[in-house]
Amino acid sequence: MRLLPRTLSGRLVLTTVVLVAVVALLVSTVATLAMSRYLGDRLDRDVRASLGRAYGPQAGFGPGTPPDADDRPGGHDRDGDGQGIGTLTAYLDGGLRSGEVLTTGSDGYGDRTALGDDVLAELADVPTDGESHDVHLAGLGEYRVLAVSRDGAVLVGGLPTDDVEAILGRLLTAELLLSLLGVAAAAVGGTLLVRRQLRPLRDVAGTAHRVSELPLATGDVAVHERVPERLTDEHTEVGQVGAALNTLLDHVETSLEARHRSEQQVRQFVADASHELRTPLATIQGYAELAERRPDDVAAVRQAVSKVGVEAVRMSALVEDLLLLARLDAGRPLEHEPVDLTMLLLEAVTDARVVAPDHHWRIELPDEPIETTGDGQRLHQVVTNLLTNARKYTPPGTTVTVSGDARGFSVRDDGPGFPPELVEHAFERFTRGDAARTREAGSSAGLGLALVQAIVTAHGGRVSLASRPGDTVVRVDLSRG
Repeated sequence: MRLLPRTLSGRLVLTTVVLVAVVALLVSTVATLAMSRYLGDRLDRDVRASLGRAYGPQAGFGPGTPPDADDRPGGHDRDGDGQGIGTLTAYLDGGLRSGEVLTTGSDGYGDRTALGDDVLAELADVPTDGESHDVHLAGLGEYRVLAVSRDGAVLVGGLPTDDVEAILGRLLTAELLLSLLGVAAAAVGGTLLVRRQLRPLRDVAGTAHRVSELPLATGDVAVHERVPERLTDEHTEVGQVGAALNTLLDHVETSLEARHRSEQQVRQFVADASHELRTPLATIQGYAELAERRPDDVAAVRQAVSKVGVEAVRMSALVEDLLLLARLDAGRPLEHEPVDLTMLLLEAVTDARVVAPDHHWRIELPDEPIETTGDGQRLHQVVTNLLTNARKYTPPGTTVTVSGDARGFSVRDDGPGFPPELVEHAFERFTRGDAARTREAGSSAGLGLALVQAIVTAHGGRVSLASRPGDTVVRVDLSRG
């Protein structure tokens, strides 16, 4: 069984009520003890005063002259000594014991009633130490008595404690009622105040609950729910929660958009890869059937075998590029060894001059060798892909300049540049500047720049493109780690 409420508001109200109850208990206890001590001290003073009135001013303060017969209890005037109702006096001198208590008579005045032997015997046991003592007297009840010794006799005076107990009882009753009222008021007021103060938190929780009901598993999901701006003040606790939730929802929405884009890219990637593979496969299948139908035509068979070989090379290159992209996407580690970037750029430009002599190839390098750390083979592939791209998509006579520096390198050409609508998508897979272009055997089918970006990213670097007619620059910055 749960003893504490489940809700935060219930716990706060319970805490408030308990605190009020504890404070009320402490105040009541302190007040009762203080009142009890005050009334007890006053009763002690009254007992001493009563003893003094009965036996003389010094009766309660030390030895003095023993009272004569007229001063003994039996000889007092019934209403002339100023004693109150319930006042008890006794004189104990060896075998001589006498005492009386002032009671209310039938006429409404005080009437003196002699004390019985059992009461006198009890009073004889009271210590004569000058201190008041509480005793229970048969037939009379609780009394506060003071006994003093004078000239061998014991003088006893006392007053009932009923008034003190009655006052303390009324005080306790009043404290209990006030405490109950305070606790009830704390419960009602605390409930109203806590609910009011927690209303913003409930609004924030409502936003989170509505978001939790959204189907976020698949598809293009937009999270439009947000905590109202009035509940995002970071100077308050609720505002901090609201602002944090809005930030989280922004991240979730961004992640969902990225996931959706990734899903779309994967679908497009699979579709494009299937299309790219379907073309050479169809070619291979067609020429294989041709060779089967005309086995005696040596020229046709040779042509078919040659074409099958060309398409096989093209398909192998495509598959190799796809496998490399898959490995890079999976986070497969690359080689991590020193690479002489200066020599790598020189070799790539030299090869390009042989392959495309109708282009003007320039290289600009600093006097000091450029070194980096990474996978030399993959970095060579990056440079080769960029130079191949510049060669294929620029006309003869275009000047291609390769520049190296301490941060990496760049490839610049003065060709027609990328179409404006293609610049933002240049590094996406299967993106081609001219979809109608017939690609050569071994080409990457639109994977060249995608591979460049994947390899550079795997090295901890970044690649960027800036293109306009007459000036296209691909910049590669490599991590120096």
